[in-house]
Amino acid sequence: MISLTPPAKPTRVRYAMLSLVFVNVVINYLDRSNISVAGPMLSKDLNLSSVELGYIFSAFGWTYALLQIPGGLIADRFGPRILYAFCLITWSLATVGQGFVRGFSALFALRLATGTFEAPSYPINNRIVTSWFPEGERASAIALYVSGQFIGLAFLTPVLVTVQYYAGWQGLFIGTGIIGLVWGIVWYLFYRDPLDHSGVNEAELSYIEEGGGLFRAKEQTTTQATIWRWSNIKQVFSSRTLWGVYIGQFAVNSMLWFFLTWFPTYLVQYRGLDFIKSGYLASVPFLAACAGLLLSGFISDRLVRQGKSVSMARKGPIIIGMLLSVSIIGANYSNDTVFIIFFLALAFFGSGMALISWVFVSLLSPKHLIGLTGGIFNFMGNLASIVVPIVIGYLAKEGDFKPALVFIGTLGFVGACSYIFLVGKIERVTAGK
Repeated sequence: MISLTPPAKPTRVRYAMLSLVFVNVVINYLDRSNISVAGPMLSKDLNLSSVELGYIFSAFGWTYALLQIPGGLIADRFGPRILYAFCLITWSLATVGQGFVRGFSALFALRLATGTFEAPSYPINNRIVTSWFPEGERASAIALYVSGQFIGLAFLTPVLVTVQYYAGWQGLFIGTGIIGLVWGIVWYLFYRDPLDHSGVNEAELSYIEEGGGLFRAKEQTTTQATIWRWSNIKQVFSSRTLWGVYIGQFAVNSMLWFFLTWFPTYLVQYRGLDFIKSGYLASVPFLAACAGLLLSGFISDRLVRQGKSVSMARKGPIIIGMLLSVSIIGANYSNDTVFIIFFLALAFFGSGMALISWVFVSLLSPKHLIGLTGGIFNFMGNLASIVVPIVIGYLAKEGDFKPALVFIGTLGFVGACSYIFLVGKIERVTAGK
């Protein structure tokens, strides 16, 4: 007997899970960047030089970058629900503690702790998207959750500036930390993997799996002892293509970490803008970066659906974006606030376009080592969070910020060259490749 019952439509639970990741990213970046808003007042109250402030700005990155490989391995071993809740709560406690510091050493130590507990976050994000989304939707999904760092900072930076104005930098840290503590509980209550979610139907699971989603990877992965084998680490370090995206990610993150650390201080101390006014002007480049990211993600996925080569669809927007990021140097040639913000916004727009680069982790990594590859990718990229704030601190110690912007723009050009000359054919890395 022929059934007349129409096939069930796929549910869209994956977008609800993506919205939870989006909020995670907003909170993640609030707790990374609150130090930049606090920077001018903090350095005055604690009597920090530009070099000392550079080290404070970089402290998060020391542990965050160095723990990316362990973080990726942990993401391969433990489920996102428990691990992300643990990370949210612990880094938020470290953030609250920053509101009570009285000197350089304590603040430096707590920034190290924040970086430690945030370290697994982006490998977890990548694992979630790889599990919940088919390849044809993955760049858009990555663009949407990564946009949380820009949308959150664009709209919340004026709020953070206002909070600091009335509650001081102490209140700023305590407030942002409490938000993360509450959200950690919410995440644990509502997030589930595809096979564990009661709301997802078989049609959606089939759609995800047939499109390349790897939500059964947990069933197929090797044991923890096998993941830690030197041969696995060697495999993801020996690919020329992966090295191309590693170098490119360092360049992309260099621009990002300028904006997450020195940008408000640049506007207030080196361009002489009013603190409150600088908070509103700081929103413009973040909005531009968000626009670049979303535009790049949706255009990239559309090109894939139109049958264009994966290399063209994925690499093209990144290369264009990195070349645009060189325009940050233009801010050195104007004293007009409008043009300064224009060049900074154009550069961050380009950098935002290049942030779909996380899609290459899903496309290139060995299927059983997605977390490990993501960890190494994020480790290489986040070396910028150590290098850039410190280098800028030294370059600007004589009161001239122009060399710092040249430094950032040059790194953008290097990133474009890396994608042009090192990243070859896009295909998954296997043994011997």
